[in-house]
Amino acid sequence: MENNYFKRFTDAALQDRLRLSGAVLIQGPKGCGKTETAIQAAKSIVRLDTDDEISAYMEVNPKMVLNGPVPRLIDEWQEYPQIWNYIRREVDDRKKKGQFILTGSANPEERARLHSGAGRFSIIKMRPMTLFEKGWSSGEVSLAKIMKGGTPKSGPVEFELETLAEKITIGGWPGLIGAGSRAALRFMQDYIALVAEVDISRFGGKRREPQKVRRLIQSLARNISTEASVTSLAKDTGGSETRVSDETIAEYLEALERLMVVEQLPAWSPHIRSADTLRKAPKRHFVDPSLAVGGLGLSSKKLMANLNYFGLLFESLVIRDLRIYAEVHDGNVYHYRDSRNMEVDAIVEYPDSTWAAFEIKMGFRAQDEAAANLLAFAEKIDQQKMGPPAALTVITANGFACRRKDGVNVVPLSALTA
Repeated sequence: MENNYFKRFTDAALQDRLRLSGAVLIQGPKGCGKTETAIQAAKSIVRLDTDDEISAYMEVNPKMVLNGPVPRLIDEWQEYPQIWNYIRREVDDRKKKGQFILTGSANPEERARLHSGAGRFSIIKMRPMTLFEKGWSSGEVSLAKIMKGGTPKSGPVEFELETLAEKITIGGWPGLIGAGSRAALRFMQDYIALVAEVDISRFGGKRREPQKVRRLIQSLARNISTEASVTSLAKDTGGSETRVSDETIAEYLEALERLMVVEQLPAWSPHIRSADTLRKAPKRHFVDPSLAVGGLGLSSKKLMANLNYFGLLFESLVIRDLRIYAEVHDGNVYHYRDSRNMEVDAIVEYPDSTWAAFEIKMGFRAQDEAAANLLAFAEKIDQQKMGPPAALTVITANGFACRRKDGVNVVPLSALTA
């Protein structure tokens, strides 16, 4: 293992899946570190996007691509989607676990997989790095402990707003470790340009208009951490001069999701005691909030001049980390809103139906209002059917981890881990 490799939660997940399956597929956005993580476990590697001999092998004898010490890493496998079926057959023939690791920065359409990989493949979703993985969180408080009802404790955490703005701008991209916010902003702008001009047109054989894609990304950035409708995104994308249909926006959104640039936060559907109805719209998020900063070309100074928007970006940062921490334990993250507009920023639910509710507030002093909202929300849930919440927690940027007298936890994000 290279000395400069930062350990990822995916490392342990990959080892577990290799023991269980013949092949493991790591899915994630471009630049999140999939290949470097896979290299730590692989014994040999073939890169389908850069190896000049691959096209000849695929035409004459595709099985030659699969020959080599195992686990064999097949990098950017989606460049030749037909390799999926050859790997499936090879796993069947060898009848052994841990034969192949596949990585790719896109999720090909399902029709590209001519035969199911069920029983042969395990799939791991990988995202950019959390604050803990980058060494920006002390890890004094674990989500697992919170979900077991434990009392969180940590030393004080103090972040200047400018420092927090820089961390959001840099994001969780391994390639930006050690970079400043100016270099990070340029990186994200180039990343978005590549998505708009090249990557998004690879799906469905359709040419998408780069300018519309850019405007959609900007609209998503302006509406981050909200439930903006497809219609409002279409209106925003078209502007005053051009009309863009809802169908076009839905198609573009699907392509951005396949590229794993956009990752919506679904609504939670619990049993509730009141006659209120639940709202089902997802919240709009990028896989990393730095993409929103890059899409709008925002400097740290501009972020600090708009604290309301800064708070939405912080919410998205917390959601990114909560998703990763929850998935270590096979959990999922949702949001809640009902017809009376009672809202909870995040619900973490484990496979055994254990659940906990989280409010996200950038300022430590906003915890009183957030705690009151969580307590009112817990009363609304039909706990006879759903069970009581394992915890009610306010996640902040600053302060220290503790349990308040009303039973609500307060945890700074930079003290949190899985």
